[in-house]
Amino acid sequence: MANHAPRFLQLVDAVRVNIRECSVQDVQRRIAAGESFLLYDVREESEFAAGHLPGAKSLGKGIIERDIESLVPDIDREIVLYCGGGFRSALAADNLQKMGYSNVISVDGGFRGWKEAGYPIEK
Repeated sequence: MANHAPRFLQLVDAVRVNIRECSVQDVQRRIAAGESFLLYDVREESEFAAGHLPGAKSLGKGIIERDIESLVPDIDREIVLYCGGGFRSALAADNLQKMGYSNVISVDGGFRGWKEAGYPIEK
């Protein structure tokens, strides 16, 4: 696990009580079952280019709030977000909910958990 600063972790912990989270196993099962949901990687573009979950699209934490309405006008559409470990995606999920999105889920464990589980990665 990355060594995150204490105030950053406090911020993430504060929003986690307001959002829905799932595991990497939940996401893998849903992908394998062919379920329909939007999967966004909120890491930096360079991180996405180095490897990402199958079918994921890049929408970095720095721009997701700016661009989400044009990309996903349906505020009830299910959106699953992940990052490196589940911290940035939790913050992004909280912000999307504040913008009116009602069906947002953050992946606890993120890309690191996905990779550690041995699930397939796209480049």
